[in-house]
Amino acid sequence: MSLVASHHNRDLTVLEQLSVGSDALGTSVVQGDSPVRGAVVLPTCNRFEVYLEVDDVQSGRAAVIDALERTSSLDRSAIEQALATYEGDDAVHHLLSVATGLESMVVGEREISGQVRRAHIDAQASHHVSPLLDRLFQSALRTSRVVASSTGLGTSGRSVVSVAFDLASSTVDWPRAKALLIGTGALAETGVGSLLTRGVDIVGVYSPSGRGDEFGARHGLRSLDIDGLKAALADVDMVLACSGGESIVLTPAMVSAARAESSRPVTLVDLALHRDVAPGVAELRGVHVINLESVGAQAPGESVTSIDAARSIVAHAVARFGDGESARALDPAVVALREHVFGILEKELGRVKPGPGASEETVAQADAVEQSLRRFARTLLHTPTVRAREHAQAGQADRYLGAIRALYGIDVDMPVDACPADEIEFSDESASSLEHNA
Repeated sequence: MSLVASHHNRDLTVLEQLSVGSDALGTSVVQGDSPVRGAVVLPTCNRFEVYLEVDDVQSGRAAVIDALERTSSLDRSAIEQALATYEGDDAVHHLLSVATGLESMVVGEREISGQVRRAHIDAQASHHVSPLLDRLFQSALRTSRVVASSTGLGTSGRSVVSVAFDLASSTVDWPRAKALLIGTGALAETGVGSLLTRGVDIVGVYSPSGRGDEFGARHGLRSLDIDGLKAALADVDMVLACSGGESIVLTPAMVSAARAESSRPVTLVDLALHRDVAPGVAELRGVHVINLESVGAQAPGESVTSIDAARSIVAHAVARFGDGESARALDPAVVALREHVFGILEKELGRVKPGPGASEETVAQADAVEQSLRRFARTLLHTPTVRAREHAQAGQADRYLGAIRALYGIDVDMPVDACPADEIEFSDESASSLEHNA
């Protein structure tokens, strides 16, 4: 199962509060006599998600909410309202869509796959990822690679960072600009490359978490302490702030003091979910602030063809991840049927997805429609999947294959790996395992 809050339907300030203490959340919810057997936490600049393996969905959800209530300033009712619950195929589908960039603020952006990979690695290092969740995240990362190499999605190179820098172009003269970096995560990695491509001189990197030396050595940048940050701030044209820490880095007093002798404007690009730039900084004379809200309002779209191709690959991947519920003899038929249903489902969901800037009411209506369609798909697939096992065990596979062909027009004799992209390989683990255990 997964618990999800994202920019699609939650204010970024709510996501920021949910993410407080996220580093310790996975360990917290699996320790002791917890009903949670495995957890992976995915906090990014515009989403907060928790993936769990549990026997009972409600117990798992309650364990996460209990932990969040202890670490965030939100009351319990606000936490409960913020987190949507996905189970079984829906949880698999959501993670694969996230990892491929289909759920991103800038659709198709590639930073998200690195963030999914980091969440997986962190869970492994902290020993709170279960074997089932390990396979799920491996599948998500494989699917992300296939989408990147097999569709046009993301080939424009648009990302949260690139859109933010495009917005900054109105106030920054890039080829002659000096820049300062705050943070060492995935967005900072992307930011370094983008800044250098634009001909910018990066004067140094400051890391609230103390990773500046390692990051600086890797990229040939000077690592700054807090005094070095204040000194550098006096003479730069722009700052990329994306530390992901839990406290403000640039306060009005610090920025005002640092820029007191400068007559040049400065542009602060704040892409941290926990804001690195205090709200009052934007009111200072000569200071321009670009944040995630700015990016979300200006995020470009991707081509319908690329998105449809990516959705098709994700639908197939979800079907393959969950092909193990039936007996082995009828796997090709069950995979084909699941892919057929999921493919239709994704096309219909594409029609109801709200566009950028949609009202809360429109987003809520689209969410309700999506949940209804996903429940319908699960119900539709349940009986044929059970019948597959029964017919295989009774030695009547031919009757089942004939029925699938007659009712749905599905060529069940196709190779089991027939797919828009041949590189996808999935384990034989059952989606029902995720539905019953996740």
